[in-house]
Amino acid sequence: MFYAMAENKIDLRGYRFEHRLEDIQTLNERAVRGELHISAISIHAYAYVANKYALLPCGASMGDGYGPIVVRKRRNGEAAKRRNQGAAVSSPPTTDSAAREFLAGKKVAVPGKMTSAFLALQLFLGEFDYVVVPFDQIFDALHSGQADLGLIIHEGQLTYAKSGFQKIVDLGNWWKAQTGLPLPLGGNVVRKDIPKPVRHDLSEIIRESIDYGLAHRAEAVRHSLAFARDMDAKLAGKFIGMYVNEFTRDYGEVGRGAIRRFLAEAHNKGYTDAPIEVEFVE
Repeated sequence: MFYAMAENKIDLRGYRFEHRLEDIQTLNERAVRGELHISAISIHAYAYVANKYALLPCGASMGDGYGPIVVRKRRNGEAAKRRNQGAAVSSPPTTDSAAREFLAGKKVAVPGKMTSAFLALQLFLGEFDYVVVPFDQIFDALHSGQADLGLIIHEGQLTYAKSGFQKIVDLGNWWKAQTGLPLPLGGNVVRKDIPKPVRHDLSEIIRESIDYGLAHRAEAVRHSLAFARDMDAKLAGKFIGMYVNEFTRDYGEVGRGAIRRFLAEAHNKGYTDAPIEVEFVE
């Protein structure tokens, strides 16, 4: 999304941008404090920063029928042993109700309480036992026994199987089946104390950067590989294709409706304190 801005491939209209690369939970916490002029945040976190920030209409990460997943360690050796003994083997649940029953009472390693993944799991499951772990250490938390299950975001959604894990539920798939809408995961926000004409300029610059990246995909992917974790160009390209798309260029009515529904469900079920008026930069 920011390749063209970082490499001065487009007209920045006299503005100077300092790029900070931090994990999403850290960015959420910084947004609560109002520290950054523009920031990527979780849509869940917008419920806590709506008084300080407006959503930019571009820069969305939406999971349209896919999204964060809950995984467990694959138990191939145990399964083989139990089969040899004629015992039943535990298979991953195949229905939502079976998944909820499987998840009940287990501790889940989550990437942060303000992530959209955490809220989506609350909406799916209700209250659950969890431990907060940096998103790139969740696999380790499962291997060490710190948690029974992991809530996986980012590239882990593509690498979990080769890392020895098994999917229990895809929350983006569940949300799509329930609502017919994509699952809103991340977006860009800009501080409300910035004058409206400047906010408009910033929105247009970021949209142009996204358009440039989509139009020059191969070089944008090469740029992004410096920030990828355990991904080659092919896998990085697949991941980018999942989350940088037409919703990223502009939420549109569908994307805006998805955000309002997601945050309304959170409020209605008591996971956020006050109803949120979602404000977009026009």
